[in-house]
Amino acid sequence: MAATDPPSDGQVITLRNILTSEKETLARRFRAAFSLKYLASLQPPSKQSVPAIEAISAAFSSPSALLKHELAYCLGQSRHDAAIAPLRSVLEDKDEDPMCRHEAAEALGALGDKGSLDLLKQLRDDAQEQDVVRETCEIAVDRIEWEHGLQSKDEKLKQSDFASIDPAPPLPANCEAPSIPGLEKSLLDTSLPLFQRYRAMFALRDLCSPPDLPTAVPAVQSLARGFTDPSTLFRHEIAFVFGQLSHPASIPSLTETLSNTKEESMVRHEAAEALGSLGKEEGVVDNLRKFLDDPEPVVRDSVIVALDMAEFEKNGEVEYAIVPDGQPIAA
Repeated sequence: MAATDPPSDGQVITLRNILTSEKETLARRFRAAFSLKYLASLQPPSKQSVPAIEAISAAFSSPSALLKHELAYCLGQSRHDAAIAPLRSVLEDKDEDPMCRHEAAEALGALGDKGSLDLLKQLRDDAQEQDVVRETCEIAVDRIEWEHGLQSKDEKLKQSDFASIDPAPPLPANCEAPSIPGLEKSLLDTSLPLFQRYRAMFALRDLCSPPDLPTAVPAVQSLARGFTDPSTLFRHEIAFVFGQLSHPASIPSLTETLSNTKEESMVRHEAAEALGSLGKEEGVVDNLRKFLDDPEPVVRDSVIVALDMAEFEKNGEVEYAIVPDGQPIAA
C-alpha cells in the first residue's frame, strides 16, 4: 500500500490492536505508533485523524515508560486539537513517569495550545516539581507565546530539512548569519533562558543538513559539547537532535553517553535510539548489543528499539513504520 492511498478504518483498528497489546514486541509497537502518527498528522485532517489519535492515546495504559514517552511525542506531532486532552491528562498525573510527563508538556508546546498555558506556567513555577518537567514547561510556555506573538510573524525562519515540530524554532534567517562558535556560546551559556539555548541548538542542527555541508562536522562537534550541560533535559535533547541528524560524526559522543552508567536513563535511552538511526555504520550494532541487559529498563527497551531501527536502516526501508499488511508507510 502506498503512503498516498487513503487509509481504511480497518487499518487504524489493526494498528491500535498492535500498539495496545502487551503481547506484541516493543519494536513492532513502536512501528505501529509511527504509522498512527502519520495518519493522525495528515494535512488536511482526514476521517482517520481522530481515530488514530484515540488509538495512540489508548496505549497510555501500558507499563512501558519508553512507549508512553513516544506516544506523547507522536501526539505532539499530530497538529490536531484532539491530542490536547490526553496530553494534559498525562502531564497532570504526578504518579506518571517524569520522562512521559516531560514529553506531554513538550507536545502541548508543539501543538501551540494557548489553553494549556495556565497549567504549564503552574508546573513551571512549582519548586517541588521534577526538574525535567519544570524545565520542559518553561520551554513549552515560551514556544506557545512565541508562536502566538508578534515575534514569530516578524521572523524569517530558514526552511528546515526536518518535518518535525521542534520544542523551539531555530534562530531567524533575517539576522546576521551566526557563526558556529557564536551559536555554541549561546548553546552552552547556562545564564540564558532554555528556550534561547534551544534555538541555538536547532540552528546548529540545521547547519548539519545535508551531512556533506562544510559546516556539518563542526556543528556536530559543537552540539556534542552540550552533553556536559548540568540539565538532564538539555542533554536528552542533544541526543534527540543527533538522532534526527544521523551523522556519523556524532557516534563517539553518543556511544560515550550510552556507556556512562552514571548518566540519567532518559539521556542514555535517547543516545541509544540515536545510535539506532546510524545502524549502517560500522560497529554501531555491536556496541548497542552490549546494553541489552542494562540494569535500567528504559535503556534496555531503547536498545531493543534501536536494534530494530538499525535493521530497518540496513534493509533500506523508506520509513520506520508499518501498515497491517507489513509494507512501509510514511512516518
